[in-house]
Amino acid sequence: MNIEKTPIKDLFIISPTVFKDDRGYFYESYNREKLVNYGLDINFIQDNQSYSTYGTLRGLHLQKGKYAQAKLVRVVKGEVLDIALDLRKESPTFGESFSINLSDINNKQLLIPRGFAHGFVVLSKEAIFQYKVDNPYHKESETGLIYNDPKINLNWKIPSSDIKLSPKDKLLPNFNTLIETL
Repeated sequence: MNIEKTPIKDLFIISPTVFKDDRGYFYESYNREKLVNYGLDINFIQDNQSYSTYGTLRGLHLQKGKYAQAKLVRVVKGEVLDIALDLRKESPTFGESFSINLSDINNKQLLIPRGFAHGFVVLSKEAIFQYKVDNPYHKESETGLIYNDPKINLNWKIPSSDIKLSPKDKLLPNFNTLIETL
């Protein structure tokens, strides 16, 4: 397992060691001890999974306050563009985003600390997306920001006409409005 720093403080790319042969492959997708030895002591308590088709954009989501969540995200099938946005006001990288393609080919994962908004868009025909979280879902603490806010100026790598949003995600606030509530 390789753990790589990103330009965003406390955000890491995790790449497993994949063992391949003529039968297929094997890799360790999570190893708590290795993360702790690297200084990443996160107690994940729940695994979640979603299925989506091309153009589905889920995000940008976060939970605030004592229900904030760290996440370890990966793609089991297909490919997504995954984006994390630092919303920690005290962070030197506040307001900065990081994007990475996650797929069932590269097997990369993104470790996202608490205090980040997170979202992804499906680039392949379909995708199965998994994530571990360290805090339970709490509806009253759920918030987010609209994916196309010009202040954050994210490139989702697909035409805007192809983007499919949930009714809830269409109503998310802009960056400035969200920051006032954090």
